[in-house]
Amino acid sequence: MTMETAAAGVAGGGADVTDVADVAIVGGGPAGLAAALELRRRGVPRVVVLEREAQAGGIPRHTHHSGFGLRDLHRLLSGPAYAARYVEKARAAGVELRTSTSVTGWSGAREIELTSPGGRTRLQAAAIILATGCRERPRAARLIPGARPLGVLTTGALQQLVYLEGQRIGARAVIVGAEHVSFSAVATLAHGGARTIALVTDDVTHQSVAPLVWATAGWRRVPLVPHSAVTRIIGGRRVEAVEVTDLRSGRVRRIDCDTVVFTGDWIPDHELARAAGLIMDATRGPRVDLALATSADGVFAAGNLVHAAEAADVAALSGRHAARAAHAFLQERRGGSAEPALAIECRPPLRWISPGVLGGGTLPPRGRFVLRVDERVWRGALEVSQGLRCVWREPPRALLPGRSVRLEAAWVASIDPYGPAPVVRVAGA
Repeated sequence: MTMETAAAGVAGGGADVTDVADVAIVGGGPAGLAAALELRRRGVPRVVVLEREAQAGGIPRHTHHSGFGLRDLHRLLSGPAYAARYVEKARAAGVELRTSTSVTGWSGAREIELTSPGGRTRLQAAAIILATGCRERPRAARLIPGARPLGVLTTGALQQLVYLEGQRIGARAVIVGAEHVSFSAVATLAHGGARTIALVTDDVTHQSVAPLVWATAGWRRVPLVPHSAVTRIIGGRRVEAVEVTDLRSGRVRRIDCDTVVFTGDWIPDHELARAAGLIMDATRGPRVDLALATSADGVFAAGNLVHAAEAADVAALSGRHAARAAHAFLQERRGGSAEPALAIECRPPLRWISPGVLGGGTLPPRGRFVLRVDERVWRGALEVSQGLRCVWREPPRALLPGRSVRLEAAWVASIDPYGPAPVVRVAGA
């Protein structure tokens, strides 16, 4: 499929040296490292991974619970062991890992500007894979009023302080959110010496799974505060309390605490994609087709940049998928076609779908699409239609905000590439 060509990007200046690679990968987390390994396995000579942190491996480096690696490495590992395994395999495969290296902009269609302790350079590549991942929105982005004291964190910042720097974290913590990562934060806080005294969510209940809830918060008797929101933070030098508002009655109560952790509400690290002029999607990341190709020729995107936020092994498999497409691009045998691009439409309560464009001559990673909903649907059947024709329907199931919703991709073959845009909806909604 031919997609619109993006703008060349931000003009560069001051970087005197230009290096050349076959493929440059921006981001040294699971998606980036898995993509690099797949490219080397396919015989691509020079693959360069650029990572702004001092060590590659991504978020799993400071996520000490188990559960990593089942779908990609077919073994169960802790976060640090999983990250170390990928770094070790990448180095053994001959991948060039450049850590403490930030990509600051674009100086050409597939030429990026780098800043590292060694100075400023440019890197030109025949293909580029963006695997910059995602982050949780901090307190400021959520527009929570009140004081600006110490003790207000995201889960990522909490994990780095506890597991990488060995710091103690307060005594009494309130967690904002009740997703998977929220319950991981309960365990991290306990490791850092803090007791979680409340999990506050605007939903009717949590959005996680019962075993994880029990293993982290259940046996610790952490209360869940549903239908509520933290609407003010109180404190001087350090957090002293939060005000929590019941969204049904409007009643406000105070919970004394010294730590507040904001969890979930993920946003892709999309600054570099925007600087390139790539077409963006409802995911808030770059729009990609089924091969994970963006709107710029030879630029691909993978992992949680295009579907924030999936598990690390899902992001890694996405990276492999993008690597196969990038390799085909290098071989000038792209799997796409001359058929017109068809953007997929989502109807409320569905928020977005990834990939968001049909085309690329393949199926999406793992043969399925990833979706999110804005509100809880107790029994919803996903339905795909084109015009007046229903092409796919799945059995009803619970659809939860904050939880991944998956849609099988078998229906793609039934779509008329010259017909109207396919529509995904929740039947009856």
